[in-house]
Amino acid sequence: MLPFNQAIVGTMHAEAPPTFHPDTNQFLDSVIKLEPRVAAFDCDGTLWSGDAGERFFDWTLREDGGAPDVLGKGITRKAMRDRYAAYKRGEVDETAMCGEMVTMYRGSSEPKMLEAASLFFEKFFLKQVFSEMRELVRRLQAGRCEVWAVSSSNEWVIRAAMKYFDIPASRILAAKVELDGEIGTDRLIRVPSGAGKPQALREVVKKEIDAAFGNSRWDVEMLAMAKQAFAVNPNPDLEAAAREKGWKIYFPEGIR
Repeated sequence: MLPFNQAIVGTMHAEAPPTFHPDTNQFLDSVIKLEPRVAAFDCDGTLWSGDAGERFFDWTLREDGGAPDVLGKGITRKAMRDRYAAYKRGEVDETAMCGEMVTMYRGSSEPKMLEAASLFFEKFFLKQVFSEMRELVRRLQAGRCEVWAVSSSNEWVIRAAMKYFDIPASRILAAKVELDGEIGTDRLIRVPSGAGKPQALREVVKKEIDAAFGNSRWDVEMLAMAKQAFAVNPNPDLEAAAREKGWKIYFPEGIR
């Protein structure tokens, strides 16, 4: 298989397709043959390995991690770490925590956040992209499928990542705040997690979802709303649900 970073120059439409294992080609073909008109993809764990939203949160809280200073006025590293620890203990709701992981940057400009997110994704996550998922998105778009990225991670990180999938900002539904000019506020627009994912798709896309792809229990509602559901790199809880519901299960080459 061609190294992923060998194919990041130029647009994905100009690149020669990578070589995959026969099982991978079978998975890709099985999706393309459905001829979906609208497809929705979770991002963290589905399009790449790991949680970019969580890692970005941690990166910006480190004093020696090389991250620019983007924390909002009055936001302390200790307070956010304590809050996240409470979330991990089950004391803070998932949607609430994901929202706070966006509003913590209030007062920073969008260009500064996008610059930080681009630096972060290229440095830490670009090599973790599942090349066959990138190829799947390319093939779907080549077939005029409308592809949407849906994530509870902050929109800046997802926008930085979607440059490598040719998915425009207008087709990203991620955790997002209102702006005052170019300055981020603490006013949330949406946090697509759990039931928030199909809600965002219904409100913004307003079309039937032909195919949906996710990796965790926070994607179950989105997968259930689609004509065809695919559990990609599923966590054990989603894998169990997928087997029960008869959804297609696929493990990317890089983690087999």
